[in-house]
Amino acid sequence: MAGIVSYIKESFEELKNNVTWTPWAEAQRLTVLVAVFSIIFSLGIWGVDTVFSKVITLYFDWING
Repeated sequence: MAGIVSYIKESFEELKNNVTWTPWAEAQRLTVLVAVFSIIFSLGIWGVDTVFSKVITLYFDWING
């Protein structure tokens, strides 16, 4: 148990003293950028899925005559 506590303390010390943190304004800007691209990407996938769904429906309607 002492090993786990020591590990957690050392991890916090590492984060506090040795990690270079991104400035808050840049972190906010990058978060918005990731959110926008995620929305655009998900809309693109939704569009492709819709087109493929319609194509497959038309194909099976054509097969079943």
